[in-house]
Amino acid sequence: MAEVLSQSQIDALLNSISSGETVEASSDADGGNVKVYDFYSPKKFTKEQLRTVDSLHENIGRLLSSYFSGILRVFCDISVMQVEEQRYYEYNNALPDTALIGLVDMKPENINLPDATLMIDMSNNLSFFLIDRLLGGPGGNAVITRDFTDIELAIMRNIYLKITEFMVESWHDHLEISGELSSLETNPRLIQVYAPEDIVVIAVLNVKMRDMEGTLSVCIPAMSLESYLGEFTSKYARITHKMSNERLETLRRDLIQESIYDSDLVVKAVFDEATMDVSDALRLRPNDIIPLSKALDGIVRVEVDNETWFTAQLGSSRNKKAVKIIDVIEEDKRAAP
Repeated sequence: MAEVLSQSQIDALLNSISSGETVEASSDADGGNVKVYDFYSPKKFTKEQLRTVDSLHENIGRLLSSYFSGILRVFCDISVMQVEEQRYYEYNNALPDTALIGLVDMKPENINLPDATLMIDMSNNLSFFLIDRLLGGPGGNAVITRDFTDIELAIMRNIYLKITEFMVESWHDHLEISGELSSLETNPRLIQVYAPEDIVVIAVLNVKMRDMEGTLSVCIPAMSLESYLGEFTSKYARITHKMSNERLETLRRDLIQESIYDSDLVVKAVFDEATMDVSDALRLRPNDIIPLSKALDGIVRVEVDNETWFTAQLGSSRNKKAVKIIDVIEEDKRAAP
C-alpha cells in the first residue's frame, strides 16, 4: 500500500503553500541515515510478531490462489506484499471512495480473549475481473470506478464468504477461533468499527492473474491482535503446520476435481473399422454396402477423447441403439486407435 501523509505532515504542507515558503528535505550534518521515530504513534509490534502475521497471510494467499485458479480456470499467484502498522484514519484515507469492504467478526473460543472485527478490502480491478470471469467473460484489466450492482454484490458476497473461510482456517492453525462475514460495505468513509486514532495492522496481498494485478488488504485491530499473538505458540504452530499442508493439498485436489468434473469429453462407441483404396472411396454412392469383419453381437470398444477406455456389448435400450460396458481397460494398456 502506498505511504500516506500523517495529519501533521498535511498541515505543514498546507501552511507552507499558504505562506509561499518552500519545504526542503532536511538532512543530518554528518550525512548518516537517521530513522525518524514517531513518539505520537509508537510501534506496538516487534518484527518477529509482524513476521508471524506475514506467515499467517501467506497461508491465506495459498488457499485463495488454489481457489481462484479452480473457479476461474486461470493461473493465480498471490503473495504477501507487506505487513505494517499504522493509524486507522491513515488506512481509511488511502481507500478509494468506491470500494467493497467486508467486515468479519472473529470470536476466540477463549473467553479471556477479546472479539475482533477485521476489514477486508479488494481493489476494484480485481473485483470486476472476478465478476467478469465468473459470468463467462474473458476477464479484463479495465479500471472501473462505478458502484456495484445488486447482482455483482451477490456474486462478491460469495467470494468474501470463501475468503472468510480461508482466513478462519489459517487462524485456526494458531488459535481456536471462529469467524463470520457480518456485512459488505461500499463506502469506507461510513465504516466506524474503529476510532480514527486506533492502531491497526495492515496485511496487503498482491494478486496476479493473466495481465491483471490487484491487491487484497486485511485490516486487524492492534489491541485484539496483541492479545491473540500472546496465545500463539511455536510448538503448536509446528504441530499444526503438517496438518495445514494436508488440508491445503486436499483442498487443491478437490478444486482440481471440481473443474475437471465440469469439463466436456467426447465419448464414442466404435463397432468396427475398414480400409479401402482412395479410388474405391471416391466411387461410393448411396445404398453401397461396406462389409465388416465383426458379428452383430460382437464386442465394440468405447473411446474417451480418442483413447480406448472400455469394451462393450452392442444392443438397444428404449428403442435406441446402446452399448453395455463389459470391462474397463487398465490405464497402462489404453492407447489411441
